[in-house]
Amino acid sequence: MEKQIINTQDAPAPIGPYNQAVKAGNMLFVSGQIALHPETNQLVKENIMDETHQVMQNIKHILSAAHMDFSDVVKATIFITDMNNFSQVNEVYGKYFSGHFPARETVQVSALPKAVNVEISVIAAK
Repeated sequence: MEKQIINTQDAPAPIGPYNQAVKAGNMLFVSGQIALHPETNQLVKENIMDETHQVMQNIKHILSAAHMDFSDVVKATIFITDMNNFSQVNEVYGKYFSGHFPARETVQVSALPKAVNVEISVIAAK
């Protein structure tokens, strides 16, 4: 099976030894995204909803670079540092899907890179 590296300038560059996504066969594995704005490289942290929206926009651009979209997402993992933010994160996240939602888990963690409040990774298939 051929492995293809997916990187786009429309999403933040990786901050460590990983790629934005890897495509293997018909599967796309998108690395966890945080609320880094790709043009300014600044964190979007005004509030949890804006932060989540930026994360989802980053994922959207990576999916697009692989000729996919949110309808192709089969699995998502959400990491949040405060479960009290769950409903707000869920509200923003839900707006990116129409009808058929992917499988998902949401996990509270003690800390995330760059002290962000939310990180989301997805797996897509086409």
